[in-house]
Amino acid sequence: MRYRILGKTGLRVSAIGVGTWQFGGEWGRDFSQADVDAILDAAAECGINLIDTAECYGPDHLSEKLIGNYLSRRDRSRWIVATKFGHRFKAFMDRDDDYSISGVRAQLDASLKALRLDAIDLYQFHSGSDAFFQNPDLWRFLAGCKRAGKVRQLGISILQRGSELQARDAAQAGVGALQVVYNRLDRRPETLYFPHAERHHLGVLARVPLASGLLSGKYKPGFVFPSNDVRSVFDAEKMKRDLAEVERLRQTEAPASVPLAQWAMAWCLKNPLVSAVIPGCKNPEQVRANAAAADWTV
Repeated sequence: MRYRILGKTGLRVSAIGVGTWQFGGEWGRDFSQADVDAILDAAAECGINLIDTAECYGPDHLSEKLIGNYLSRRDRSRWIVATKFGHRFKAFMDRDDDYSISGVRAQLDASLKALRLDAIDLYQFHSGSDAFFQNPDLWRFLAGCKRAGKVRQLGISILQRGSELQARDAAQAGVGALQVVYNRLDRRPETLYFPHAERHHLGVLARVPLASGLLSGKYKPGFVFPSNDVRSVFDAEKMKRDLAEVERLRQTEAPASVPLAQWAMAWCLKNPLVSAVIPGCKNPEQVRANAAAADWTV
């Protein structure tokens, strides 16, 4: 496994992380504690040290609780734990926004309890609007959380539709890392965010590196996701175009000797501004396959 420094945060993270939205039950199946233990044990064996989650991944901090249970029985010191605030789980694929200081205080305390941690390594503003972001009182409060030792570093997980303003003003808010959707099908961050990351020495976490699984090579044009999978609500026409583009990439860019998913993650990592990619996974075999992407140079 390769390791990189996450920008000015100074956190040393594995080039491949573990995304854990799926632990909350919105990706086609539920996960038991035994499932999560097996996945994270496999990650540790591969040298992965980065876990990314959020308080809204499942009802009542479900993803965080599964991770916290695991960490309570393992060596917590080997892990970098990143979570997020601002979205509150309401129902399947339904969230309430709460970026108020009282709301974030409650979310932070609940996340610390769920994760069974004294401090969160990277606490990220989660897909909020610019109006929520541009609240100096919020960032003063979060700076106080750092001083109090509840949070080590601050980040922004930028909403999928994008916000250049948040990347531009991140450093001024005391933020050291950006999390963005970045993959071979969505290269907008190269112009929207990466120049700001480079200018202000911000670490970059690339989420959705497999384009929600489309770059895994498992799905062909016309595939229909089941209703309990978040991808079932994706725009059908866009998915059709994206899957056609995946087939083109498979034939024209991705080497036949490299599994498509590993190529897609290695493609993200070739950008020196990207500290790590954080793919999801449903079993230990996928974790090991993801980890192998760190070995490829494309």
